[in-house]
Amino acid sequence: MKEKFDLGGKIALVTGCDTGLGQGMAYGLAQAGCDIAGVNIVEPTETKDMIEGLGRKFLDIRANLMKMDDIPDIVSKTVAEYGRIDILVNNAGIIRREDAIEFSEENWDDVMNINIKSVFFLSQAVAKQFIEQGDGGKIVNIASMLSFQGGIRVPSYTASKSAVMGVTRLLANEWAKHNVNVNAIAPGYMATNNTQALREDPVRSAEILSRIPADRWGLPSDVAGPVVFLCSEASSYINGYTIAVDGGWLAR
Repeated sequence: MKEKFDLGGKIALVTGCDTGLGQGMAYGLAQAGCDIAGVNIVEPTETKDMIEGLGRKFLDIRANLMKMDDIPDIVSKTVAEYGRIDILVNNAGIIRREDAIEFSEENWDDVMNINIKSVFFLSQAVAKQFIEQGDGGKIVNIASMLSFQGGIRVPSYTASKSAVMGVTRLLANEWAKHNVNVNAIAPGYMATNNTQALREDPVRSAEILSRIPADRWGLPSDVAGPVVFLCSEASSYINGYTIAVDGGWLAR
């Protein structure tokens, strides 16, 4: 059974891995045997050091996923360095908070471009590479609890993460015949940059924690195991599914 979770020799392309959940997933994949290509808008120094400290390789790719122009280079640079791609983790994302009655077009477009448009077109580009290689691949998208719920003051985030879950199903339907598994992880309330303001608000933080059965904020390490599972042979018959990693939030 251990062999089914072994990712030795695999190449994983992970977006937004300089901090937070992306860093946790990239590190987990490296622990399982992957070499990593990390796509970030800033230098991911800490992540690079963590992964190279395991004896794995890390390719630093800079790109702005708010526009689609960089996507061909992301794929070509990864293939030029490693010769192939086996895994794509679409983690990069942003959130903008504003009452729906006042929500701006800029806040709508910026979030939608990164959170769903780039997810689709990077998945498309990597899937073409998978099909050319001829032996399949794994795509893991990062959804959210707000793929299932409405939330408040984050209309574009809710829309984008609902779309991530739907597109995950659509891509799984079309690409499973090519031995490409497309699934998603829906993190709950995690201790990351995106939730810093919430965690620093004692009233709001207490309200959130009171509903989480696990009675704590999630950590980047909490998504490492699920992403390794979805990228491994152990999940070869899972297609189009979104796994909640939320401490039990959605069960309440």
